[in-house]
Amino acid sequence: MTMQDRADRAYDIVLFGATGFVGALTAEYLAAHAPDGLRWAIAGRSTEKLERLRKRLAGTSEIGVLRADVSDAASLRELARSARVVATTVGPYLTYGEELVAACADAGTDYVDLTGEPEFVDLMYVRYDARARETGARLVHACGFDSVPHDLGAYFTVRQLPEGVPLTVDGFVRAQGAFSGGTFASALNQFARGRQVLAAARDRRRHEPRLVGRRAYAPPGAPRFAKEVGAWALPLPTIDSQVVQRSARAVERYGPDFRYRHYAAVEHLPFAVGGVAAVSALFAAAQLPPARRWLSGRVRPGEGPSEAKRAKSWFSVRFVGEGGGRRVFTEVAGGDPGYGETAKILAEGALSLAFDELPKTAGQVTTVTAMGDALTERLRRAGIVFRVAATR
Repeated sequence: MTMQDRADRAYDIVLFGATGFVGALTAEYLAAHAPDGLRWAIAGRSTEKLERLRKRLAGTSEIGVLRADVSDAASLRELARSARVVATTVGPYLTYGEELVAACADAGTDYVDLTGEPEFVDLMYVRYDARARETGARLVHACGFDSVPHDLGAYFTVRQLPEGVPLTVDGFVRAQGAFSGGTFASALNQFARGRQVLAAARDRRRHEPRLVGRRAYAPPGAPRFAKEVGAWALPLPTIDSQVVQRSARAVERYGPDFRYRHYAAVEHLPFAVGGVAAVSALFAAAQLPPARRWLSGRVRPGEGPSEAKRAKSWFSVRFVGEGGGRRVFTEVAGGDPGYGETAKILAEGALSLAFDELPKTAGQVTTVTAMGDALTERLRRAGIVFRVAATR
């Protein structure tokens, strides 16, 4: 796929799932921050809802409208062929996402999503990475709060440390805000599919090239009191550490031997114990279909909190990096993680793929390997903090 082929397409960016809760927030962000001359469209299965959203966003016909449905593979192929970049909020991705990934890989179209589902990401790597490399498509999963603050934050921390030496980075996540309905549904689904998740991970490892002469790993760590951040550190079994590890495998700047650990930071021990108990109970309930169906009805995909509640939400990820006799403390911080900042990150990721001068990559790639410094600067300008707190 040549640059001229992409330039000839009707749209720079198509947002699929635009009428959902996070999709609408992403569309609002794009409408408010679109660069001059951006050719973009909103897409989904209901033309009526899309037209109402377009009228609310612009009041004009400048934003395109495309009808596409996850159950209609032909419509997804047409969508992919019409765009240079496709951004999608339609999850759970394991249920609804594969046909669009396939269409983008085949059409040489760059792709970004919000998935936090390890099984989906591993399956898509095995099935479509090779085809995307052939066509030049960049497939970027987890381009929201999962996992951009952690991926770019670990990379930002590494860049403050000496080159060519073994490095360690620990990330400590604090947040206040509601999870989106899509995130909750995805988590329940993954909890219920433990064997399939492990099988997909093993299959991916068989297909991935071996890392020669370097090592990058992300062990789970153990619960502990972390003096460096003054909080109890609980291992977070999310996709974030996997994404950081893949970036470290792909980029030599992480050094010859890199280790990353990912934690939730909880100030008080009773809350830490309660959090572990709650996650354990959720995992157990997800194994029982009736309990899983009941839980799924509590927060449905496409639903979300009020604007006032989102305005009070926030996140902070603190990193502690060490290597070569140097220790550095950094932070990535912002507002509402589950909705507002996730929409911002997805939109800026799509804009970066469409317009920034980026490293030459293709296939399934992380945000660091695809967009790295360019996306970091975009997010800084958009109000997300990347800072060095202290060095020793």
